[in-house]
Amino acid sequence: MAGSPLHEAIWASLPEELEPPHLELRAAFALEHVAAGDRVLDVGCGDGRITERLLAAGAVVTALDVAEEALRRARRRCPDARLLRADEHGDWALADGEFDVVWCGETLEHVADTDALLAEIRRVLRPRGGLAVAVPDLGPLALGAMALWPPYAARRLDPRSDELHAYTARSLRSVLTGAGFAITAIRGAGGLPGMRAQLLASARNA
Repeated sequence: MAGSPLHEAIWASLPEELEPPHLELRAAFALEHVAAGDRVLDVGCGDGRITERLLAAGAVVTALDVAEEALRRARRRCPDARLLRADEHGDWALADGEFDVVWCGETLEHVADTDALLAEIRRVLRPRGGLAVAVPDLGPLALGAMALWPPYAARRLDPRSDELHAYTARSLRSVLTGAGFAITAIRGAGGLPGMRAQLLASARNA
């Protein structure tokens, strides 16, 4: 079953050898939260580059994506992972409390119903299970640059982009705590102070 035409078109337009931005940074952060034997859910796995590293760390990995083209690439890279297509508007065919850790990298900003996604993550994550999140950081210097440099603002706020939400540390904390997670840390990483590339959040299923 194919995903939405938009998501399939986006993945079809991406060269298979293209490395995602900030891959090493995000992979290292994901691996900080995983131990051998952990049952890990990779939400929005894309072509499986971080899924592959989670498997190499000894995790038992289930990976989800809304695009069949992404999963086709992930299956080739990660034949030992359990790879499932997720309906972007529906419940996941996964058991309550099935996972010890959920990794959600570069995904929250693309999801129309953030609260529904986080509620589903909480459902499948065991009590006190760990959540690791990475999203692009819209820090104070980036906000200033948007006000002072229209081309930068046009790029960050392009209405044709599939990036639906922009996060600051404050708004990411609000979204996660509002969904019922207990935050353990949020920090910026990559780039310059005040204009970091990524926000990295660690939380527990409260």
